Amino acid sequence: MTVARGSGVALWKQIAEALAGEIASNALRPSERLPTEGDLATRFGVNRHTVRRAVQTLEDRGLVRVEQGRGTFVTADTLYDYRLGDRVRFTDLVARQARRGQGELVAATVEPAGAAAAAALDLREGAPLVVLEILSRVDGLPVTLGRHGFSGVRFPTLADVYLEEGSITRALRRLGVPDYTRRRTTVTARAATPEERERLEMPRTVPLIVAESLNVDPDGRPLEHGVARFAANRVQIVFEPGG
Repeated sequence: MTVARGSGVALWKQIAEALAGEIASNALRPSERLPTEGDLATRFGVNRHTVRRAVQTLEDRGLVRVEQGRGTFVTADTLYDYRLGDRVRFTDLVARQARRGQGELVAATVEPAGAAAAAALDLREGAPLVVLEILSRVDGLPVTLGRHGFSGVRFPTLADVYLEEGSITRALRRLGVPDYTRRRTTVTARAATPEERERLEMPRTVPLIVAESLNVDPDGRPLEHGVARFAANRVQIVFEPGG
């Protein structure tokens, strides 16, 4: 299409509506990269500043996300049920919804336990804490960025075992913990940091859902302090007491 000059509607608004229509009709598909500013400027017969304002409008509406150095991508929205009960296992949750799940280890570190993790795990503040940062995908889309903290004294080799097993549950089983259950979960919301937005491929306008949790072993001993961050446009939290 060409924009209609003199129509009383700003050119950037016409371009934004044209692109929004293509996203709605799936002519531009989820996760697809938009043409470059230069290509769009040529297509619509406008300058790059006009295109940039149109794209900014789409980003503000949550229809696209801008990745510095990579381009502009159509936002990939999907609704995934994250069910909270006594036993929370990512692989089980995904399988119950006939979805394909995948976990990617972003980082494995040993660091001094902060106040929240120390209180949750009955550690002294500053005690060694093994932290696994894991990005979880559902059907290829990043959904959860999880920070999993464990006592570094109790599980000094956890990171290495996780790398071999590819699963926290299996790694803990190898280390003598046959099962674990959720004692509590606290859910809040906040704005995402630039790094979180990049990892979760989410627009600036979409908030994070943050679930802070404590898992315990069969003896009731604190096991894992977790902080899971979800792109709010891709999940709904479902509480299942006793589930």
